[in-house]
Amino acid sequence: MPNPILPAWEYIPDGEPRVFGDRVYLYGSHDRAAQSDFCDYKLKVWSAPLDDLNNWVCHGHSFHTRDDRDHKSDTEGLTDHKLFAPDVIEKDGKYYLYAYIVGSKGVVGVSDRPEGPFKLLSQYKYDPADAGDDGIYNDAGVLVDDDGRVYIYYGFTESNFNEIDPADMYTFKKGSYKRAVIDDSDNAPQEQRFFEASSPRKIGDTYYLIYSPCVGSRLAYATSDKPQGPFKYRGYIIDNGVDFPGGNDHGSVCNINGQWYIFYHRMTNNTIMSRRACVEKIEILPDGTIPTVEMTSLGFEDSLAPFKPYP
Repeated sequence: MPNPILPAWEYIPDGEPRVFGDRVYLYGSHDRAAQSDFCDYKLKVWSAPLDDLNNWVCHGHSFHTRDDRDHKSDTEGLTDHKLFAPDVIEKDGKYYLYAYIVGSKGVVGVSDRPEGPFKLLSQYKYDPADAGDDGIYNDAGVLVDDDGRVYIYYGFTESNFNEIDPADMYTFKKGSYKRAVIDDSDNAPQEQRFFEASSPRKIGDTYYLIYSPCVGSRLAYATSDKPQGPFKYRGYIIDNGVDFPGGNDHGSVCNINGQWYIFYHRMTNNTIMSRRACVEKIEILPDGTIPTVEMTSLGFEDSLAPFKPYP
């Protein structure tokens, strides 16, 4: 499937790719065509088999903050605000959704299946003196380390970190708060300074944090030898505004069948608010750096077939 990788009617920005079993799952926000603001009151999940990356399947709605025709709200009594930029991780056979709700306290959902649906487990539990972002946890990204410890990275113009208690997956451990794990000070160069869109990965013995810097159409990355950082800026992976109407970007890296990819989104419909999921092949070099790649029409393909129609 060329870029965008999902059908032309679907808008999934802020994509977090995760491999569970024999499928790759894409979790993200949900935009709509011709809308005048970002995101929606629901989340959707798409997946593809690892041996057929052009065959994406929609699993439907996975989480809601507002009733719709077919579903009751999953956050009834808590909030009916919009959902932005979720992440999903697996721990001990359960799948946990970390949902950022605009202007409201963040929540954790749980499911027995990677596609959901996810049922509300709890709002985050934390000591306000030992956590950042006023309990909202903007664009939270979660990492389960090899030893079973669980870390969360989050913030809007603040690069925050906490450790999560794996016994319940929503309580933040006292004394674990760190800021800034990536430089978010006014003294940092614009192309390096943290803005939002935290996405952690561990590759070998190195911790990577993919994020949106203050040059808003880029996805940058930083590395550390410790999960709590500090993370050092290493460069940027992709810029969705080169020779194209750019805008905010959010995504992450994923290894599928031995090939590394960057999942990201690009603007469509002459607006920054109808964003579609895209992917490019990348390399991770022996020194840990990721060479910048161009935004292309290729998606998972090496080339486009000359006699095949593409949208």
